[in-house]
Amino acid sequence: MKKTYITSMPNHIGAFLKASKCFSLLNVNITRVSYNKAIDSHTLFIDVEGTQEQLKKADKELEKIGYLQNDIDKTNVVLIEFCLKDEPGSVTEVLTLINEFNFNISYISSQENGTDYQNFKMGLYAPDYDKITKFLEQAEKICKVRVIEYNSCEKVYDNSIFYNAYVSGLSKVVGISEDRSRELLVYVNLAMQTLDEQGLSPYRTFDSIGKFAELIARSKSENFNPRISTHSVGQDSQIILIEPPCGSNTIIVKSQGEVLFVDSGYACYGAEMIGIFRKLFPDFDKMEKTVLVTHADVDHCGLLPLFDKVIASPKTASCLRKEYEGKNGYREENPLHMPYIKICKILTEYKAVNPEKVITPWKDQEFLREPLTQIGFFDFGELHFEVYEGKGGHLAGEIVLIDYTHKIVFSGDIYVNTHGLTVEQAEYNKYAPILMTSVETDPTLCSQERKAILQRLGVGSWQIFGSHGFKKDYSVN
Repeated sequence: MKKTYITSMPNHIGAFLKASKCFSLLNVNITRVSYNKAIDSHTLFIDVEGTQEQLKKADKELEKIGYLQNDIDKTNVVLIEFCLKDEPGSVTEVLTLINEFNFNISYISSQENGTDYQNFKMGLYAPDYDKITKFLEQAEKICKVRVIEYNSCEKVYDNSIFYNAYVSGLSKVVGISEDRSRELLVYVNLAMQTLDEQGLSPYRTFDSIGKFAELIARSKSENFNPRISTHSVGQDSQIILIEPPCGSNTIIVKSQGEVLFVDSGYACYGAEMIGIFRKLFPDFDKMEKTVLVTHADVDHCGLLPLFDKVIASPKTASCLRKEYEGKNGYREENPLHMPYIKICKILTEYKAVNPEKVITPWKDQEFLREPLTQIGFFDFGELHFEVYEGKGGHLAGEIVLIDYTHKIVFSGDIYVNTHGLTVEQAEYNKYAPILMTSVETDPTLCSQERKAILQRLGVGSWQIFGSHGFKKDYSVN
């Protein structure tokens, strides 16, 4: 059994040794340790492996010595900027007030700027917010005061309890539970450790995670306004394209009285999407619901548990099964991508679908020689698709559906109409490459797959429906 301990230890010699002895005496193996004094001088993350009984005893021992963090919101550093006259002794009155309130200073920074004033930035360790409110009232009598929010900082100003403040901010933005917040804390640390080991600055990445969370939260409820369009196909078929501001499109195919969904977006927009489905189909709650998923990315599979049947390629089905069993999916198997995918799953409330719902109509092609390989057919109403599996340029198990009679293509994320994005979609699409280095598993291979799709299209006017942005009208002479 594996477990991550988020420990709050005194900043003195032998602190980690004391914790290590607790685990050693219980024969619990430490598998990962992360501590960076430049980022957080109090918090140390320890991954361990042992039996359930051993870990229960470890809980008690660490609690006895006061190393366990039981509430991440109890530890707070408030960042404050004091605008002081640039003259001798100007900061003394502020420091005296800080001393009267018995606050510890965890960070201080100031430099002259050629004006008559200096901006002193200070981090004050303040477990009691009522007390800090009274302090601010007194401080404003001395000078102009501004509280600095963590999520609006261009860099991490404070080095005492960054993780707690940062995660607390994210949790409040998206509204997740305390248990999920603690899980989020672990993966934020892992992301920091991954960047540190690569010698990369964390600030741009953590700013992007914060903006990603804000975008997700901003687009909920009455602000969830996807672009919805309807497209005629054949004599008795219709395609409804739903483009949310964040996450993948959902395509709804209506043909000869049957309904098929293609991809499903983020789980956090479940209530909003169900509201749209009910308007489109008054009997939605009673109807049998089938969805085809182009690949196993979190923004395509969020609503899969809502459906009765999930149609997927064998590799995608395998990935969904792994996730249901609590194992890493394809994206998470890449150590560089793993912490960000975990963070994304937490922020978007992802839950894996029961594999008993998943249907795989095609045989697994273990070795794919071409960028696109035909693996079978898929008939729906009057539509007849040839099904192609990509070699994994975007993600293993990805599929493309082409109907040569009606000249329509469902291209997933292999081919996306980047010029057809809404303003909100374009803003959202800026952050995934930053968080994961690249949204493609193999960018060169993905480019080959895109070319292979277009090369397979015959003469005529085609409608290409990607998983992000508006449909692409494409003509072959």
